[in-house]
Amino acid sequence: MGRIFISAAHGGREARGTDPGAIAGGTTEAKEMILLRDLIVTELRARNFDILAVPDDLSAAQTIAWINSRARVTDVALEIQADAANSPTVRGASVFYIANNNQRKNNAELLLMGLLRRVTQLPNRGVKPDTDSGLGSLRFCRQTAIASLLMQVGFLSSPEDRALLQTRRRDFALGIAEGLVSWSRIIDPNPGTPPDPNYEVINISINGQTYPEKGILINGNSYIPIDLADRLRIDLSKSPDVRRISYRKVVYIKAIELRDFNVAVTWDSATRTVNLRSILLISPGQINRIVANGNTSEVELQLFLRNNNENALVQFPDLPKLYREEASIEGINYDIAFCQMCVETGFLRFGDDVKPEQNNFAGLGTVGGGTEEASFASARIGVRAHIQHLKAYASLEPLVQPEVDPRFRFVTRGIAPLIDQLSGRWSADLDYGAKITAMVKRLYESARLL
Repeated sequence: MGRIFISAAHGGREARGTDPGAIAGGTTEAKEMILLRDLIVTELRARNFDILAVPDDLSAAQTIAWINSRARVTDVALEIQADAANSPTVRGASVFYIANNNQRKNNAELLLMGLLRRVTQLPNRGVKPDTDSGLGSLRFCRQTAIASLLMQVGFLSSPEDRALLQTRRRDFALGIAEGLVSWSRIIDPNPGTPPDPNYEVINISINGQTYPEKGILINGNSYIPIDLADRLRIDLSKSPDVRRISYRKVVYIKAIELRDFNVAVTWDSATRTVNLRSILLISPGQINRIVANGNTSEVELQLFLRNNNENALVQFPDLPKLYREEASIEGINYDIAFCQMCVETGFLRFGDDVKPEQNNFAGLGTVGGGTEEASFASARIGVRAHIQHLKAYASLEPLVQPEVDPRFRFVTRGIAPLIDQLSGRWSADLDYGAKITAMVKRLYESARLL
């Protein structure tokens, strides 16, 4: 039977030092995941499964390289994490899989059900494509050569989840081990039988037109000839993380990798076709430029918000309209501003630091070193302050409307015209801009603009 690789997230050496992951309740994510991982390993070895634990001192990139250097096609790999949120009420378990891989989605459901059967008090947050993660993709799901999943076993920031994890750790381990056993048997149903070296041929469609060359299906993932990327004017020479494989003298890449180059990728199981749709309505540079026009309608913004939080529009029913109006007045891309609001508030779930009644949708601070974030008299004024703060960073132009942003005058005007340049400025998080960009892509895919 195939082997099982398991990684406890965080704890290794990254560029910024040792990474403890989330910190809450006097503990760290790295510590809790290592303790859980060790119990899972013990349980699987007791069942005579061949399980390999990734060394704890490896970075995220080294973890993937360690697995890939040892893995066989019949093996599976799992990384376990604990999530964290601004609000302690956010809780539950979820599993992420590489987007557009229905096989991996089914595997994720199997793994998640294994855990939830053992720990019934743990809320089910469902299985999700890695495009729904904060950065828009997950390296462990994308770059691991074998079938891989990433499980978030709960929220360390939630007292309830944290207590469950610490008092019922063995139940967590048993549930995950049982899910891993079921998953492994699906990937390697006939132990000892050499895997079929012939990959299934699939069709390729680009912007609705059939592409003459064929792709292949490997481990549930669509692979396309690298020549197609060249035809789309996508330069992969600067993307060393894009994995290439050679099959019958042709070099292939995962189709989903093109999503990072503003190409939407979907799968039609009925026709065995991978569909690629390049940006038709939006220039690539516009996605990242703050001073620009928005592209979505008010209805599309409403649907995007409601699909990610069904209660989001109860308290703020006019918020999409307000963002479109206020941003358009100041020449700011309302899609970017709206997506930044989604990142900051967790789709209007807010948290302990900012309450809904403060009408502060972007984590704006006060003047004078106060301990609380700014408050605004209405949702419209809160949105206006957010737009003005974005304009301060992105433009040298004067404000059209009266100044309501309490920190407008403290920003060096025009220092950050691109989303990525907000990282480390608007937020201390150096991935802040990447998270907003990932949210914009999710919005455009939802609206079928990408």
